[in-house]
Amino acid sequence: MEDNVDWRLNQWRTERPDIDPSPMGVVARIQRACRLLEHELRDNFARHGLQLWEFDVLGTLRRSGPPYRLTAGQLVESAMVTSGAITNRIDRLVARELVTREVDPHNRRSVLITLTERGRELIDTVVVDHVELEAKLLGTLETTDQERLADLLRELLTSLGDHAPGNPLNP
Repeated sequence: MEDNVDWRLNQWRTERPDIDPSPMGVVARIQRACRLLEHELRDNFARHGLQLWEFDVLGTLRRSGPPYRLTAGQLVESAMVTSGAITNRIDRLVARELVTREVDPHNRRSVLITLTERGRELIDTVVVDHVELEAKLLGTLETTDQERLADLLRELLTSLGDHAPGNPLNP
């Protein structure tokens, strides 16, 4: 069975037999999978009145554990966006009463973002549907294949510089 990427690679092989387009196949498949998965995730979040970035911020706060509070800087690091973008996102979540914002009493230059009870209830509901959807989307892969794919993608991501916060390789 061939996919869209195979079709494009075959065109490159015909037009440029002097190059090996195999790396294009890996990167193109990751990109296409990302787009297709994001489309499904967006639809699922929309059913709950959320956007992808809102789930990301609320989920980051929820999984941080009680008191479900992080600095704006920690959210910037997690979301890989600019401080201006996170400020805009926080403003919108504050307006929806899903988070609160306050100056850190121990460091007045820092802002603390806290998940509200309403935000926690919403993320707790949405994350159940989210995990079920992801399991369904990956359902054609056996569990061992999913684990192998996760391992390979982890290896790729870390080689590209993506490390867990607090990791010595991630200053």
